[in-house]
Amino acid sequence: MILSYLKVAGVAVYIVIVSLFALVFAFVDRSFTLYLKLNKVLSSGVLKITGVKLQISGLENIDKNTTYVYVSNHSSQFDIAALQYSIPQKFSMFYKKELSNIPIFGWQLAAGPYVSIDRNNAEKARRSLESAKILLDKKNISVLLFAEGTRSKTGEILPFKRGAFHLAATSRHPIIPVTISKSNLIMPKGKFRINKGTIDLHFDKPVETSEVKNRKDQIELMERVRNIIISNYKN
Repeated sequence: MILSYLKVAGVAVYIVIVSLFALVFAFVDRSFTLYLKLNKVLSSGVLKITGVKLQISGLENIDKNTTYVYVSNHSSQFDIAALQYSIPQKFSMFYKKELSNIPIFGWQLAAGPYVSIDRNNAEKARRSLESAKILLDKKNISVLLFAEGTRSKTGEILPFKRGAFHLAATSRHPIIPVTISKSNLIMPKGKFRINKGTIDLHFDKPVETSEVKNRKDQIELMERVRNIIISNYKN
């Protein structure tokens, strides 16, 4: 238990230090190239400090020159570090607006290309999706969303929310289904400890969205992607 607390403390200090650099990079480079490269360094360091390893498959399904909407399941805080490290291109993600208030760490989130979302305000959530669409369409930055909307306590995949699929359909960018497993064993939701282990990540083949025309099509797309992720999760 003491070792776990030391890991948490080490990660916290490391994140603060890297966040200071990220805050500077976010302002001096508005293409966010330096910022996003630094986040890969951040994730690599977090994984090394904690002794967490990754088993990655399906990278051959990603064309680095294509802009995607990545849709993933979510059961641990380590999902973010695992994805930031393993996705082989520039990408943004959504974060809870409350995090913006955290000194240094939250400030760099707000200054960077990540998108703040207020889950309790439908209109503000809609505007967040519009901000993400600008990143996809105008800056060629891919976007990652956790389609369940929250972390699963058990690791089992929860029902998906439609936002990710509305974004993909209206922007016409393909979806990469991402399946994460075993991360809930590393840092279970609600537990203040970090266990050693290996997180499995699988990037599936792109799912095209160009034929998605309406809400019904979006729901069908959502179920299709969820079934892909569930199938990979069980295997």
